[in-house]
Amino acid sequence: MNYVRDVVEAAPPTRLAMIELTREGQRRPWSFGEVADRSARLAGTLAAYGVRRGDVVLTFMGNRAEWVLSMLACLRLGAVALPCTEQLRAKDLRVRLERTQPAAVVADVRNLDVLGEAQPACPVLAVPDEALFASDPAPIADMAPDDGAVVIFTSGTSGEPKAALHGVRYLTGQALQARSWLDARPGDLVWCTAAAGWSKSARNTFIAPWMCGASVLLHDARFDAVERLELLARERVTVLCMSPTEYRVMASRADLRPLPDLRSAVAAGEALGADTIEHWLLATDVSVRDGFGQTETGALTAIRPTEPMRAGSMGRPLPGIVTEIVDGELVVDPASVPTFFLRYLDGAAPGGPWRTGDRVDVDEDGYLWHRGRLDDVIISSGYRISPGEVEAALLSHPVVADAAAVAAPDRERGAVVRAVVVLRDDATPSASLIAELQDHVKRQTAPYKYPRLVEFVDELPRTASGKLRRAALRGEG
Repeated sequence: MNYVRDVVEAAPPTRLAMIELTREGQRRPWSFGEVADRSARLAGTLAAYGVRRGDVVLTFMGNRAEWVLSMLACLRLGAVALPCTEQLRAKDLRVRLERTQPAAVVADVRNLDVLGEAQPACPVLAVPDEALFASDPAPIADMAPDDGAVVIFTSGTSGEPKAALHGVRYLTGQALQARSWLDARPGDLVWCTAAAGWSKSARNTFIAPWMCGASVLLHDARFDAVERLELLARERVTVLCMSPTEYRVMASRADLRPLPDLRSAVAAGEALGADTIEHWLLATDVSVRDGFGQTETGALTAIRPTEPMRAGSMGRPLPGIVTEIVDGELVVDPASVPTFFLRYLDGAAPGGPWRTGDRVDVDEDGYLWHRGRLDDVIISSGYRISPGEVEAALLSHPVVADAAAVAAPDRERGAVVRAVVVLRDDATPSASLIAELQDHVKRQTAPYKYPRLVEFVDELPRTASGKLRRAALRGEG
């Protein structure tokens, strides 16, 4: 088996594979024939630099065509792709270089200075460079399901990032979530906005959509809420996959309007919140369906397109995936998950039931509701408080654009709830606003959960994947 042969080269060569929007403002359509040929030649170049089956190749660039071609070149050779986001700094890159010992790096020229500070001990191929596509096509490697394919570093929300090795089965297993959650279909144009390096990007930027006969959109630019709305309309995107943060920011900073071509919209990474979902539905006539998964597991739960909507829920387990709730924690049977990882690169392999570390509730219809990480629970005066509940209450206030809740030490109560809030552009911090937000939370949820401390910031600390870094808010790094 090989994804390149079974999906890319099996597609009609003239069919649209992707539309590339460059940082310079250029628009270029790519056919499957062009993608197959260019990636095969890049694979030949990597082989000429000594890359062999099982070797790691690190990519360090934005969402440009060369990133997709580099990923495919690795899969063609049987090499292991390590996608890295451009937001990484030299220290982050050194960690990845030391742990994976890549045989080569493919990087955008705009990132060479940062990469140089990390001092990679292997060849560095810079893009753009037409010479990289001058080699003869490399032969396609026959792969087994448990052969390595992709390394994805965890986001590091609760400690040092870990390197999770996924097998070839991770690629083929994407068919489950692509059909049951993303809802990509032949003729669709799918836009997954996640930056390279995030697990959602590795599967939904092109791997899953192409398996369903869809085309994809690549946009190599920084996030701008107004521009994104314009591109959704102009390119007639039919399937959208964004982070909850992006949905929230667009709801607060862009004038959302009907998007007649948009049929499916999904979010994952953290709870999106009922208010944002309802805002999108009223403005665009499309419900944003939440889902849940981890770097190690891939997608696990989702609100499916054929199911009744439950705004704010992470949905139900995808078909065939076996879960249970043990002492409030979501636990998964790895044998039931087609995208479950092989092992960590430090040698640690998963064994037994997979404990996600995520607290969930379940309602009478089997819908799951995320209540935060086990280690994020705030215990105040003996009460156990989920930060997710406090955040949902804060986000339901019209002036709040983003919010986080963490524990703050307190001599009498052990800890109290501390809220860190990002206001919408037209709001101004004040003592009266703090009191208003506190009263609002008391009305939205149990009064003991209200934040006794409230502070305002311009933005919250997040990982490259968009997940909230609560440890940083607690002053733990």
